[in-house]
Amino acid sequence: MKPKTILLVEDNPSDVGLTRRALEKSHIANELVVAEDGQEALDYLFGGGQFTGPKMNELPALVLLDLKLPKVDGLQVLRRIRADERTSRLTVVILTTSSEEDDIAQSYDLGANSYIRKPVDSKQFVDVVQHLGLYWLVMNEPTLPKIR
Repeated sequence: MKPKTILLVEDNPSDVGLTRRALEKSHIANELVVAEDGQEALDYLFGGGQFTGPKMNELPALVLLDLKLPKVDGLQVLRRIRADERTSRLTVVILTTSSEEDDIAQSYDLGANSYIRKPVDSKQFVDVVQHLGLYWLVMNEPTLPKIR
């Protein structure tokens, strides 16, 4: 059985590269799918645009979601994920530069599983992503999607 996918919703190429490196250093073999804006993330999850859409039993094991995104912002993506019965239980970790109290509160109000502020230092960023990957993909027991 192939490892489940990680969906990284990130428009900064440097952060994408650091995330890839961190996952590799942690020996996390999950496939990393990158969506460069919120609309692309929604297309990937629900089928649209360049994606025919994954089957709902092949949803990502983890969504790493930036808030400051082009086209559709991260809070709107989170709102849509939680509103759909098929994706409402996805593990969504906000990984962003924002430390705004409103962003933090809204993220949790909308059902984020965790809110992590990206460290500015690249070594600290890699450490954070390694810990995220290990916790959410190895240690955490996820619930199954509500598919009827």
